[in-house]
Amino acid sequence: MKKKLHVRTGDEVVVINGKYRGKRGKVMQVSPKEGKVIVEGVNIVTKHIKPRTMGEPGGLVQAESALYASKVQIICPKCGNPTRTGSKINAKGKKVRTCKKKNCLAEFE
Repeated sequence: MKKKLHVRTGDEVVVINGKYRGKRGKVMQVSPKEGKVIVEGVNIVTKHIKPRTMGEPGGLVQAESALYASKVQIICPKCGNPTRTGSKINAKGKKVRTCKKKNCLAEFE
C-alpha cells in the first residue's frame, strides 16, 4: 500500500522538532514507504568512504541524512510562514494544495 506524505520534492520546508529545529531547506528526496524526507543542509552526517579503485581517494564525506516527514512543515510561498496544507479543486478542475492559514488561503502546486 502506497503511503501519502504532505511534502513533495522541491518544496521549501522548516524543521519543527529536534536538533535542527528552525532550519529551512528544500526537499531533495522523498521516501513515502519509510515516511522520510531528505532536506538540503539539514541532518548532516559524516560518512567514512573507502576507496573503491586504485588511485581513488577515501576519507570522510559529509552528506544529508533522512529525517521523518512529520518533523518538517511546508512553507507557504505566498505568506512565507510554516503551514499545514489542505487541498481543493481549482477553477481548471485540477487538485491543488492550499495554505491553511486563515488570512492567506493561497493555492500552490
